[in-house]
Parts: sequence; C-alpha cells; structure tokens
Amino acid sequence: MVVDQPVTREERRRAQAEAVDQLVASGALDGVFAQIDAGQPIAGEGGLLNALLKATLERGLNAELTEHVGYEAGDPDASAFPNSRNGYSTKTIATEVGDVELNVPRDRDGTFTPMLVRKGQRRLDGLDGMIVSLYAGGMTIRDIQHHLASTIGTELSHETISKITDEVADEVAKWQNRNLDALYPVIYLDAIVVKIRDGGHVINKAAHIAVGVDMDGIKHVLGIWIQEHEGAKFWAGVCADLRNRGVQDVLIVCCDGLTGFADAIEATWPQATVQTCVVHLIRASMRFVSYTDRAAVVRLLKPIYQAPNAQAAADALDAFEDSDMGRKYQSAVKTWRAAWDRFIPFLAFPPELRKVIYTTNAIESLNYQLRKVTKNRGQFPNDDAAVKLLWMAICNIEDKRARERAKERGKKAADRRASGRLVEGAVTTNWKRALEQLSIVYPERIDHHL
Repeated sequence: MVVDQPVTREERRRAQAEAVDQLVASGALDGVFAQIDAGQPIAGEGGLLNALLKATLERGLNAELTEHVGYEAGDPDASAFPNSRNGYSTKTIATEVGDVELNVPRDRDGTFTPMLVRKGQRRLDGLDGMIVSLYAGGMTIRDIQHHLASTIGTELSHETISKITDEVADEVAKWQNRNLDALYPVIYLDAIVVKIRDGGHVINKAAHIAVGVDMDGIKHVLGIWIQEHEGAKFWAGVCADLRNRGVQDVLIVCCDGLTGFADAIEATWPQATVQTCVVHLIRASMRFVSYTDRAAVVRLLKPIYQAPNAQAAADALDAFEDSDMGRKYQSAVKTWRAAWDRFIPFLAFPPELRKVIYTTNAIESLNYQLRKVTKNRGQFPNDDAAVKLLWMAICNIEDKRARERAKERGKKAADRRASGRLVEGAVTTNWKRALEQLSIVYPERIDHHL
C-alpha cells in the first residue's frame, strides 16, 4: 500500500509558481494582463475574477451536460440521441469574489442534475466557510452582512447568514455529547461571563469551560455549560453529563471555589480531590489591598502556598494575621480562612504535581482569547447561541495557530515565532514526572490505566 506523503509549503509554492510560469509563457494571460493595465477591477461586480469564475463554472456545467446527453453542443447527429439540450436558465450564485450570474444548461427530459453547482445551491462552499470563519472571529451577523457587501459586493440576507452559522449547531451537539476517557487525572474548570437575553431582559450568565488532562498529559476541552442557576443543582447536572459520557473517575479537580461544586463532585466521584486554584485565591485576597502595599502582602502570602505541609502553611497564615499587613487587611486573612479546607489538599502533593494543579492558567489563557471574541457580540439570544460561538472560537483559535506553525515548518527552533497549541491538544509541561507522582499517590486508581 502506497501512502501519499504530505505536501510541504515549499513544494506547494514551487508547483504554483511553475503553473503560473507556464500560463504566462503560453500567452493565455496576455488578454487578462491587458485588462488589468487598462484599469479593470480584479474582484467584485464586473471584476476579472468574477468573469473568470463565471466562464469556468459555465464551461464545467456544459461539460457535465455533454456527458449526460451524450453529445457535444452543435453536434449534427444530436437528433439521434434520446435526450437533448434545451437552452439555459439563469441563476445568481454568491461567491468569495462577488455575485456571479450563471447560464445553467438544461436538458429536454429534465433529468440533468449538475454536481458543480447543484440545483437549489445559491452559494459556493468557500463562501460558507468564509462566513463561518468571520462569525467565529466575533463578527455579528449584521457585521458579516456589511463586510460581504462592501468587500466583494455579495448581498446576503440576515436569515441566510444566520442559517449558514446555524448549520454548525449539529457539529457542536456532536462535540458536546462525544464519548470521553474513563479517567482524567486532572480537570480544570473556569468561566467567562456572557450576556444572554432572558425574556425582556439581558442578564449575565457564566459560561463554564472544562479542560481535562488525559493519561498522556494532553489537554482537551471537555465541554461548555451555561450556568442558569447558582449552586449544587447546576453542578450536579454538569457532573452527570461528564459521567454519562464515560468519565468514571477524576483524581483532582482544580477550580475557583464555586458554590456547590465540591458537593456535586464528591457525589459523582467520591474519591476526587477538589482543589481551589491558588492563583485565584491570591487574587481574591488582594482585592482590597492598595497598590502600594501589594508587594509586601504578596511577600507575606508566599510562605503559605509554598509551605512544605499543611501545618507549616497554617503557621505562616497565623504569622501573616499577626503582622502589620494582616491587621490592616483582615479581609485577606478571611479569604484564606474561608477557602482553607479546599486549599490544603494542594500541600500534600510533591513539587512536580503542585506545578500542574497550582493554577487554572491554561484555561484562563483560553478564556482571555474568548473574551476578545464575545465582547463584540453584546448579547446572545439564548444559551445555545453562546455555546455555539465559544466552540467555533476555540476551533478558530487553534486553526489559526496551526497555520502559523505550518508556515515555520522546516525552520530552526531558534527562528520559530509561532505560538504552540493554546489548550486543545496541548501537552502538559513535565507531565511524565507528574504522572509518576500521581501513580504513587493514587496507585489503586491509576495503575490499571497506565
């Protein structure tokens, strides 16, 4: 069996350059160049690309009809064939270079079904991809409508663009309901706020995103859930969803002290450890600390989360409480006291594992990118619309980074500037060491998965 080798960027460039050189040398483009020199536009209505696409599509449609009826146009023996050509019908199709009016050939029997431009098709597939990409980048339907009209001269209705983006909903549903692994050693959970219309009001809701680290240390976005009601009922539904999709056990769940979440986790996976994100905890304790005192407070807090064990951490917290800064900012002390039971599990782990569960920064970086997308939207008509855009944005972000890496393929590592994977498919740093420590801490739960 012969396996096709992937074509490199350089090989593709070379093939394209050779094809262009052959066209130029043949003189086939002389007329096109003359029209460009004369000032004829390249794209949009009346543009050269528009005319070229029209000619190409009509030639292809006529070739399909020739194959269907069995004879060439103008063939003197046409009457000998049972079916015959029957003139043309016109249709306008939206494309990446503007609207193109086509003369579609017909047959007498009405049995001709073209494949190049299908019956009922009003857009080329590439235009649908362009619309989905613009939508995933944060543009509203109205923005996309204006962008297409002003750049390529294609007029699409609000309903048409909405229908194109809605076609992604099936893919979102498949992704949100896909099967998951039986064990995720670590799951991170964080949220961004989205504005969603609820009746006659627009309210803030939390879109929670879960990222799981599998046994190979690879991160995956497990799902997106819009929080309708605060507390255990919502989180019980999230945990049930993950359990129904195959997650039988979770070792450590790192989150931001969400109300009711710990109870839901322990009800679904009784042996799971719920760990408060240390970075979130530090931020919360610094909420009311003045800018001039921040460095001093951070210095006093460091012995708490860097302590070798829970007792040493408790002593460090007592020392902070008795200090001048602790007496001045009692709210910071209360924040640590309130989260203490969900913070101290972190201290039982060795350094290699602490680095993995120290923070939800991996998912926070993703959320930062998603906020840039959602801020342009203003509000969403419903929860499903918010989930759809967030899923599309995640795909768009990772695709963009993949294209940037592909451009630098073959370069030396020191010369590469493209970013790695953001979350989906990213590999956890020093995962082998962390997995080794997990197998020591949870041998009966993890060994049979190795």
